[in-house]
Amino acid sequence: MSDRAFLDTNVLVYAYDRSAPRKQVRAQELLKQGLEEDSAVLSVQVLGEFFVTVTRKIRTPLSLAEAREVVDMMAVLPLVDTDRPLNRRAIEICERHQISYWDALIVAAAQRASCGKVLSEDLQSGATYDGVRIENPF
Repeated sequence: MSDRAFLDTNVLVYAYDRSAPRKQVRAQELLKQGLEEDSAVLSVQVLGEFFVTVTRKIRTPLSLAEAREVVDMMAVLPLVDTDRPLNRRAIEICERHQISYWDALIVAAAQRASCGKVLSEDLQSGATYDGVRIENPF
């Protein structure tokens, strides 16, 4: 596994959510570092979840055009596509570790990208799933 980190949706959302200023600053630092050092990986799933969340679920939503621009900017990072083998791997992880399918899909994407860790507020910090460590960056 590499030193690259897989960024979960919540990290990206906090970078644009003004309702949690401390988390916003930290998320912006992580995103900037990932872009500058090519040390972050995303998935198509994460970009889709980000788009829906920042346009519909945060207190001050982004316009569709603003969110599209952000997605385009973040898409310069390495992206993991969801395909049949990744879906199958996620189901195996889900069964083995009793985590949600969507969380297992994040872990499977991180594995595919050879990321040693996932930065996420949602998964249990400190847990390791099939060699991928979960870290809460907040």
